[in-house]
Amino acid sequence: MIGRFPLSTLLSQALVAYTVEFDNEAERRIPHTTTGHGRTPGMLPAPWLVSMAMWFNCMQHVGDEGVTQRELERLARTPTNLNGMIRWRYVTFTPDPADPRPKPPRAAWLIRPTPGGRMAQQIWRPLFGVIEKRWDERFGNPEIRQLRDSLTRIAGQLDSGLPDCLPILGYGLFTSRPFAKGPRSKAANRDIGVLPVRDRSPASAAAQVIGSAGHHLPLPALLARVLLAFAVEFESHSEVSLAIGANVLRLFDEAGDSARQSIRIRDFPRLAGVSKESIAMAAGFLNKRGYAEIQSESADSKVKAMVLTPKGRRARDAYHRLLREIEHRWEEQFGREAIAQLRGSLEPLAGDGTRQGSPLFGGLEPYPGSWRAAVREPEVLPHFPMVLHRGGYPDGS
Repeated sequence: MIGRFPLSTLLSQALVAYTVEFDNEAERRIPHTTTGHGRTPGMLPAPWLVSMAMWFNCMQHVGDEGVTQRELERLARTPTNLNGMIRWRYVTFTPDPADPRPKPPRAAWLIRPTPGGRMAQQIWRPLFGVIEKRWDERFGNPEIRQLRDSLTRIAGQLDSGLPDCLPILGYGLFTSRPFAKGPRSKAANRDIGVLPVRDRSPASAAAQVIGSAGHHLPLPALLARVLLAFAVEFESHSEVSLAIGANVLRLFDEAGDSARQSIRIRDFPRLAGVSKESIAMAAGFLNKRGYAEIQSESADSKVKAMVLTPKGRRARDAYHRLLREIEHRWEEQFGREAIAQLRGSLEPLAGDGTRQGSPLFGGLEPYPGSWRAAVREPEVLPHFPMVLHRGGYPDGS
């Protein structure tokens, strides 16, 4: 494979870095509440702090007139964590006052923003322009324009039903296709297939319309659409999710000349750049499905380590093989030049993916007093976002 990283990793690290920078700035501007820092000063009941994904899958579509849950999912093209958004004080979910029925069904109830949610919307909406301007200044306007153009060129040929963010990962950390729920069976994998690719000719009206719209989409939405298309194609041919392959199975290859035989559970967050909660979910799935064993490091030790079974080693090898195969297919579908241009835009940003060697880390310094300033600094960027129900953070925090 050309370059150090597969295309999915390059897309992932750019998306994660943009999201963290966006979230850091949003935390500074939005009155909010967190476990460790309490509530910021203000008159309004401060909502719980959440990540950029919750704007894309919920708040950008919720107005004062209200929207039903079904309509919200149709607009966002992916489910949100509605119970969380209610509990975190961003929205209310109540019967429509204009509905004359004494007990209207919940399907007819309306989702509306709370005062705190409305304030968050006003701050989130222009923030994309703020972060993109920073990227222009940090990486160069021509470079970011080329990145946007290369993403738009590919996104314009994908399924128009893709959401503007990665869906919240479900059981097995699978990236569900919009409205798909639950773990995939082998039969479901075959049924999902590969996302349809639109006519790539210059005369294609659909491609021209979507391509034109792509220039007005926020940069993270373009990154997410292309990455999601890659993930769905990967998972249509894999019994293990791309998130687990990229952030867990891959790590058993990275030990110099020989593959690691075991990895301490407590070391995964540092090695993968994701939260311990997301690792716990991955480890539970791999252990239950026979891909790995969780065992004590030694007879008299309480430290737990993961060891891949033969089935797990086959899944790790399949992960690498599928990444190569999909990238080669994409070169045939979209053109070698288009994929090379996308790689050429992403590789200088990602570098080697580490704090010392990736320019993407240049915008990730947290503000003093923020929640990320109080936790251990990441050493690496994830090879795939871990967007969980906990608030949509890209590293599963």
